[in-house]
Amino acid sequence: MASSPRARASALRVADCALIGAVAIDPSYAYLSQRGGTGWLRRLTDCSAGCVEAGRRPIGILGGVTRRYVIFGAGAIGGVMAALLDWAGLEVAVIARGAHLAAIRERGLTLRTPEGDATVRVPAAGSAGEIRWRDDDVAVLAVKSQDTDAAVHDLAVAAPPSLVVVCAQNGVANERAALRRFENTLGMLVICPATHLAPRVVEAESSPCPGVMDVGRFPGGVDTVAEEVAAALRAATFDSRAVPDVMRWKYAKLLSNLGNAVEAVCGPRVGEGELHKVVRGEGEAVLRAAGIAHASSAEDAARRGDLISIRPIEGRRRIGSSSWQSLARAAGSIEADYLNGEIVLLGRLHEVPAPANALLQRLANRMARERLLPGSMGEGEVLAALRA
Repeated sequence: MASSPRARASALRVADCALIGAVAIDPSYAYLSQRGGTGWLRRLTDCSAGCVEAGRRPIGILGGVTRRYVIFGAGAIGGVMAALLDWAGLEVAVIARGAHLAAIRERGLTLRTPEGDATVRVPAAGSAGEIRWRDDDVAVLAVKSQDTDAAVHDLAVAAPPSLVVVCAQNGVANERAALRRFENTLGMLVICPATHLAPRVVEAESSPCPGVMDVGRFPGGVDTVAEEVAAALRAATFDSRAVPDVMRWKYAKLLSNLGNAVEAVCGPRVGEGELHKVVRGEGEAVLRAAGIAHASSAEDAARRGDLISIRPIEGRRRIGSSSWQSLARAAGSIEADYLNGEIVLLGRLHEVPAPANALLQRLANRMARERLLPGSMGEGEVLAALRA
């Protein structure tokens, strides 16, 4: 989004969009022009034209494909995805809960970006059982890892076995849980600075590209479905590729996410200090012992390139990670068992100690359970407990 959603509204008249690029646009889709103006719409049509030239099926309304994306968990990542996919002309529904669900139903889902705010109206359900599922639907799991088992069970009861499940989550355990019930399971690398602290409101802090979202089959490989999901995400302005080794990239992201608990427990000002280096060092040692490959730091930096550019929203900079946000919302649970806890589990299986990760796992869980504020402990205090 190159300018605020309001400023872009009605920037393109229906008469001006009979043909843009190489794709004809039916005037009945006039509302598309209200979602992004000439530049935004040209990007969509260019994407569709590129698919045609490459011999692939174009996506979304512009390409006439009806595949629907059901976002299970409309929080920071899921909410941003839902809003941007909807703007790209794809059919979208969300599954949410509590006050967030009620607010979305009543007032819509609001996406805030450095360029401005916009609200989308998407169908919102409280469970998979409220969705009338289709054989070619895609369910995007965007719940925290501790909620994956319940979400997968909910889907298995209500959705057809042909459902495509995409795990757009931190951690590396979600894909196995989904594959137990759904053959068509994809992993997704998510690098997307996003925030969700209030009902019906999500924020995407990186601009103009909201994030990197690479996708591939689990446990490996690429197929036409992965290519189509990546194309849909590109249409929604994400940088997305279909990759055959998505889990190698997700293990690299796991190493990065070990710092989430540091930030949640000690606060974001700690940064990549001594404690962060200790937990990452343990993580790297454990993955080596387990024989698990992961993308290198250089590869990760190259993939991000200059795509991720965090900018203020209404003068405020992004405060904390997803784990920090869980404590800030007093959610009652946190994903530490599937981030630091994953390293602890692998360490125990391969006889490699990971005491710093185990300590942070316990502290983060206690803070979530007791609904303590993020940053309630100092880094020195945690390091002292580790050395005791």
